[in-house]
Amino acid sequence: MSAPIARPQPTPRKAGATAQPAPTTAATQPGARRQVAPERVSGAQSVVRALEELEVDTVFGIPGGAVLPVYDPLFDSKKVRHVLVRHEQGAGHAATGYAQATGKVGVCMATSGPGATNLVTPLADAQMDSVPVVAITGQVARSLIGTDGFQEADISGITMPITKHNFLITDAIDIPRIIAEAFYLASSGRPGAVLVDIPKDILQAQTTFSWPPEMRLPGYRPVSKPHGKQVREAARLIADAKSPVLYVGGGVIKANASAELIELAELTGIPVVTTLMARGAFPDSHQLHCGMPGMHGKVSAVAALQKSDLLITLGARFDDRVTGQLTSFAPDAKVIHADIDPAEIGKNRYADVPIVGDCKEVIVELIEAIRADMATGTTTDLTEWWAYLDGLRKTYPLAYTRPSDGALSPEFVIEAVGRLAGPDAIYCAGVGQHQMWAAQFVNYEKPRTWLNSGGLGTMGYAVPAAMGAKMGRPEAEVWAIDGDGCFQMTNQELATCALEGVPIKVALVNNGNLGMVRQWQTLFYEERYSNTNLGTHGAVRIPDFVKLAEALGCHGIRVEREEDVEAAIREAQSINDKPVVIDFIVSDDAQVWPMVAAGTSNDEIMAARGIRPLFDDDELAAEPAVIHEAMEREQRVVDSAAATDSEDNK
Repeated sequence: MSAPIARPQPTPRKAGATAQPAPTTAATQPGARRQVAPERVSGAQSVVRALEELEVDTVFGIPGGAVLPVYDPLFDSKKVRHVLVRHEQGAGHAATGYAQATGKVGVCMATSGPGATNLVTPLADAQMDSVPVVAITGQVARSLIGTDGFQEADISGITMPITKHNFLITDAIDIPRIIAEAFYLASSGRPGAVLVDIPKDILQAQTTFSWPPEMRLPGYRPVSKPHGKQVREAARLIADAKSPVLYVGGGVIKANASAELIELAELTGIPVVTTLMARGAFPDSHQLHCGMPGMHGKVSAVAALQKSDLLITLGARFDDRVTGQLTSFAPDAKVIHADIDPAEIGKNRYADVPIVGDCKEVIVELIEAIRADMATGTTTDLTEWWAYLDGLRKTYPLAYTRPSDGALSPEFVIEAVGRLAGPDAIYCAGVGQHQMWAAQFVNYEKPRTWLNSGGLGTMGYAVPAAMGAKMGRPEAEVWAIDGDGCFQMTNQELATCALEGVPIKVALVNNGNLGMVRQWQTLFYEERYSNTNLGTHGAVRIPDFVKLAEALGCHGIRVEREEDVEAAIREAQSINDKPVVIDFIVSDDAQVWPMVAAGTSNDEIMAARGIRPLFDDDELAAEPAVIHEAMEREQRVVDSAAATDSEDNK
């Protein structure tokens, strides 16, 4: 038996080098850098050559029969590093995390049938959050398509409604062109997920490779430059507004427009709110930032939208988690809606001034128009508006209660992670209570430092996304903030991290339950806790996450006391040769506040259990004078629950 052949390793990125978003030339517009003369290759070689010409440095995937021809030339590539994941879902989320952290297209690969269908959830996830991802899947040979052949699935049909576009290649000569088109579609206009399905016989066929190919995308003409008349009309509305707000969505980050947003806000003095997908687009420390709006947003941010007379909407889509009951959302506000995707404008809320264009270009032109108005003496006095919002910021800051028995509060843990890791770290969250706490209690100062599954809400996102982010930006400290429910869905990718040398750090917020579901059962189902106890708490602890971490090649730490939190985080920060998992045992009765119950008006926001902010003359709202009493009552509830748990565990 011959000795195994070691594959060539791609040139590692220099230490400290920062991965930057790909420019529109090169990776997203093929052939901008060099011409490649036609040469004879196999279809599989053509795939790898196209990826190399598109400057792809990392692919996440698992080989299998239909896609196996690609893995042979991939073995020889000195430019493309393949990361062998443990599940195709992990490959998809890793590609998403890579793309979110770097701004480049994330790439994943799978075989036909179950391999391809395992990518469905991450593709839907990337599409909903407008993340540029290209998935390349093997397919059964053309002669077997439609015969229910072994490992055959119509992945093109399956993914049609959940991708921006997909392709089934039927001629090997089309491989370079279609892969180039896939990357262009994924990264231009509103970014999204694109799938390329390639039959095995196409991969094995001989063909001609040349570069750059001529793309054929008739009808696809994304508009980036806004219409000047619409921008001037927007500037006029801003000048007339008495209580405007900059309603900022993830499109600002996608457009790399954070600096321009800060300039616009400082020029006008208008309050800023950043949605869950826009955390980091505007610095949390900035005095003009009112926080995150939405179901679990800050009271001041929710009020800024509800009481506004003008919503300046930039790269946001009026998602139901932000608007609450749509018919009562911002009832007195006119709307300026700027978005790269014309389909989003007017979809959920009528736009008085619709602007189709790239957020950066829109903001730049809006700044120019506002400056022109200011030159004529046009000014806006927002003193009363800010007095109202500042009052809410002071009265209803983000806060949490801490159990008096010494049990860990999850908010304290996440706050400590954010404080010690700092604004340059990247934070990836799963879905549920820990996601909301991570959005609330970590201060985000820079774009592309907060990664999460906002639209689809995919449990299991955090660990593989953190892996992808760390591989895209190896110089950054990357934390996966995960819950014990989410963590058990994709923790196998920690083995990938250990073997590939990807030292992510996991803050496991272990409350022993499906926390957000339990919270809803507490509030809306009379505390009938049906199927939410995961058995990871107390004396049982199945699984033991520290032992599991060690079995997966990681360093495991368990923390149960507040005084040990900082030391554990610093220990994790000192270990950079393997992943680290910290199992934080936290109270199972902690809840996420503020909260707007699903389907209700934002006017019904509760700052905490039993505390409803005073909006205008609402007789049902709590007066600020009774807040202290209500908070003491909440503390007694938490202490009582903690005491009961302690007694049960004896």
